[in-house]
Amino acid sequence: MFDTGNTAFMLIATSLVMLMTPGLAFFYGGLVSKKGVLTIMMQSFVSLGITTILWFTVGYSLCFSGDVFGIIGNLDMAFLHGVTVDQVLSPTNNIPLIVFVAYQMMFAVITPALITGAFVGRVKFKAYLIFLVGWLLIVYFPFTHMVWGGGILAQWGVVDFAGGIVVHTAAGMAALASVFFVGKRKDKDSIPHSIPLIALGTALLWFGWYGFNAGSELKVNGITAIAFLNTDIAGSFAAIVWLFLEWRKSGKPKFVGLLTGAVAGLATITPAAGYVTLPVAALIGIAAGAVCFFAVGLKNKLHWDDALDVWGVHGVGGLLGVTMLAIFANPAVNPALSPNSIGLIFGGTSFFFIEIAAVIFAAIYAFGVSYGLLKLINKMTPVIVTENEQLEGLDTIIHDEHAYM
Repeated sequence: MFDTGNTAFMLIATSLVMLMTPGLAFFYGGLVSKKGVLTIMMQSFVSLGITTILWFTVGYSLCFSGDVFGIIGNLDMAFLHGVTVDQVLSPTNNIPLIVFVAYQMMFAVITPALITGAFVGRVKFKAYLIFLVGWLLIVYFPFTHMVWGGGILAQWGVVDFAGGIVVHTAAGMAALASVFFVGKRKDKDSIPHSIPLIALGTALLWFGWYGFNAGSELKVNGITAIAFLNTDIAGSFAAIVWLFLEWRKSGKPKFVGLLTGAVAGLATITPAAGYVTLPVAALIGIAAGAVCFFAVGLKNKLHWDDALDVWGVHGVGGLLGVTMLAIFANPAVNPALSPNSIGLIFGGTSFFFIEIAAVIFAAIYAFGVSYGLLKLINKMTPVIVTENEQLEGLDTIIHDEHAYM
């Protein structure tokens, strides 16, 4: 028999995570110029279709079926073979397996979409579609298996509550690789065209993040509740820290800064949401607001054209969140933590180094493989649009559509 309460909650959580992808489209859409808003939004929405197809055909199986050298699953459950409507997730969690399939699929949908904010206005749509499929197959699916599917990192004792390694570090470092590959924008006057759209996107992302983090407990209990509240606390603290740091720097309180800070805090708490106390969540939010703010400043000084600060917010946020988890993971909060998976301040020295090694490995792998994938795609079809196409705008050149008449 299914637990109907847990099942209902997980269906809601799955819907919330799905909503994050349109939320990301609005968030990114507001941050770009008018002539590129549809292009960036379409890159998010198309992932809903492409990734769902890939997840159904091979993705779920490669992540959660079998084990090949601890790196990837097998194809025994390709096309969801063997998944029946009456099958439970596990002996200890009696939600339908098919709900878990759907929930994890929504994570797969949004993760590559995060990368698109880095290469705004510089990549051809055909090349992006190939990159989307390739990146899922050789970056996202292996790391999902290694961390959440019983692979080698899980065997080493690595924990990641909702995606600091799998989602944010991997996407953020892939974003940085894409920036180095595509180069700087030719349009020097590209500025956010709609702050209300950014606010709407942030609201949808923040709302969806409760499903992203609290839902990762896969049932309703006290850990679900603390993950929910930790998410809000970290996002709130980070938003205010970023607001005041930018206010001090520019002399003006900036709404976009407040919104960006919130997303940084939400990303940073993700790996630790179900493993730390409420005061630690506040500390993580403060650290996220400050560290990610200065990371974006460093990016600007180095003239990396990460258009929408994917590396500074998600890449650095993911690295920071995993580090904070490695320090503060508290078995009193979550008894599911093994004696070997406790934070540094509780004596978990080996766990600290394992987590740090895992997130550094993820960062290097995601960066290197993403860069190599773009080079390979460029041999098949041009990745980077021409200077004239950039200046004209990809909404017109590639899609022949206009956001505003």
